[in-house]
Parts: sequence; structure tokens; C-alpha cells
Amino acid sequence: MFGLEPAVLGFIVLATCSAGALAYALLFTTIANEQKVERRLETVKRAETDRAAVKASRDRVAEVSKRRKTIQDSLKDIENRQKGRDLYLKKPPLKIQIRQAGLNVSIERFYVYSAIAGVLLALLTLIVGAPLFAVPGALLVGGLGLPRWVVGFLRARRVKAFLNEFPNALDIIVRSVRSGLPLNDAVRMIAAEAPEPVRTEFRRIVEGQQLGMSMAESTLRMSETMPCSEASFFGIVIQIQSQAGGNLSEALGNLSKVLRDRKKMKAKVGALSMEAKASAAVIGSLPFIVAFLVYITSPSYIAPLFTTGTGHLILGVAGLWMSMGIFVMRQMMNFEV
Repeated sequence: MFGLEPAVLGFIVLATCSAGALAYALLFTTIANEQKVERRLETVKRAETDRAAVKASRDRVAEVSKRRKTIQDSLKDIENRQKGRDLYLKKPPLKIQIRQAGLNVSIERFYVYSAIAGVLLALLTLIVGAPLFAVPGALLVGGLGLPRWVVGFLRARRVKAFLNEFPNALDIIVRSVRSGLPLNDAVRMIAAEAPEPVRTEFRRIVEGQQLGMSMAESTLRMSETMPCSEASFFGIVIQIQSQAGGNLSEALGNLSKVLRDRKKMKAKVGALSMEAKASAAVIGSLPFIVAFLVYITSPSYIAPLFTTGTGHLILGVAGLWMSMGIFVMRQMMNFEV
């Protein structure tokens, strides 16, 4: 095989380079256009991605704003209804007070018991030899004051028992919800197994649902039979969760923690005010103790207070001032937590 001459080889190389240059010259515009198209497509894709990100961010902000507005509207509505309910429950009718005390007594029977108590106390006043003007006072105290005081005492004791057990019931609900149990089943479990009076209050919630009420409506009605802010807190949490969503177990767990902290604070306030209460008890009982000791040692010296009109007047004025002092001390020692 013969080798090519240098001139022929150079001619081939030049021809090849010329053909390549001609092809590049012919295809340069097409290649440049394709590169421009690719860059434009890349710019369009990047712009679309940025618009999608901006739109998603705007949607998230709008959703958060909408949810915040929904929560605010719900809170405002609940607050307005709660104000009306609080005005009704701060001084509820006697029928509601009897129900809140856990007594299964009709209002007519309560009035009968009040009349019997008034008559018995008036007879007891006559038997012990008190003056005749004290009999109407004893009748009023026995007929109006004593029965209502008993209702108030039972009402306060029932609220205290409820507050002692209510955080434990909330903890059981939180554990049940976290384990996958529905809220309705958790409430039914509390209504069946919790101690009184928590069991009765949650049983009313279950009965309300059986009558067609929602869980939020049933829990908000708890404050009508259990006059304490903690029951209102529970109803508000359930109402907000049902309208705006959220983590129910976390909300109830926080509520349980708040209730326990309130209980600790009340105990701390009670311990700090115990000295003042003891002093008030000593000061309040001192006049009666002194009068009893003087009556034992020198009955003729103190007898004019009980046998003369001037003595009765002095006793009345002293009792009035004593009552005012006890009322002032009581207001100074009572703290709302």
C-alpha cells in the first residue's frame, strides 16, 4: 500500500476543516437558537417554581390567618355566651343552687323543710327562755337563713370534691385519646368509673349526647351544674377543638397541668393566710368566752345585759359591730385564685 503524498494529505486535511467550518457556520444559528430556547425554558421553569413557592407560602399564611380568625371568632362567641352564663350562675335561682348542691329535692319540698326548721328553731328559742322579740328573729333564721346556708355548704363541698378529682379524670381522657380511643368513649369511661361527683357530671354529658347534643354543647353546660371556672375551661377547650381543630390530647394535658397548678396555688394561699384566720377566730370568739367566764364567776355583774332594756340595746350594738368586724376580717382573708 502506497503512502499518500504530503500535498494530497494536506489537501484532505484542509478539505475536512473547510467542511467542518462550513457545517458549523450553517448550524451555528440553529445551535444558538436551541441554547436560547433552553435558557428561556429554564428561566420559565424557575419562575414557575418561584411562583408556586410564593403561592404556597401565601396559601399557608392565608390558612393560618383564616384559622386564627376562626379561633378568635370562636373565642369571642364563647366569651359572650360565658358572660351571660356567669351572670346567671353567680347568683343562680334557688332551684339551680339545690341542683348544684347535689340534692334531689324539689323547690316545694325545700320550702316545706325551711318552714319546719323555722318553727323548730322558734320553739327552741321559747324553751330556753329567750326574750319574745328574739322569736321572730329565730323564725326568720330557721326558715330562710339556715336551710340556704346548708345548701351553700353542700354546694361548696361538692365543688371542692369535684376539683380534687377532675384533673385525674382529664389525665385519663388524655391517655385514652393518645392510645387511639375516641373522645366519646373516654367520656363514657369516666362517667362509669370515676368517683363522685365527677361521675355524675360526665354522665350528664353522655346523656346530653344521647339526646342529640354535640360534645361541645354538653361540656359547656357542665358549668350550670358545677359552678366553678375549671368546668368552664373544659367546655371552652372542647368547643375550640371542635371548631378549629388541633391536638386534643395536648390541649387537655395543658388544662390538667393548669388545674393542678391552680390547686397548688390555692393550697399555698390557704397556708399563708392560716395565721390570719387563726387570729380572726381567736378575736371573734374572745368576747363570748369572756362573757361566759364572767357569767360563771359573777352572774349578778353581767345579768343586767340580759334583763334590762339598756342591756339589750348594748348587746344589739355590740353584736352589730362584732358582725361588721368579722365581715371585714373575712374579706381581708379571702383570696381569689
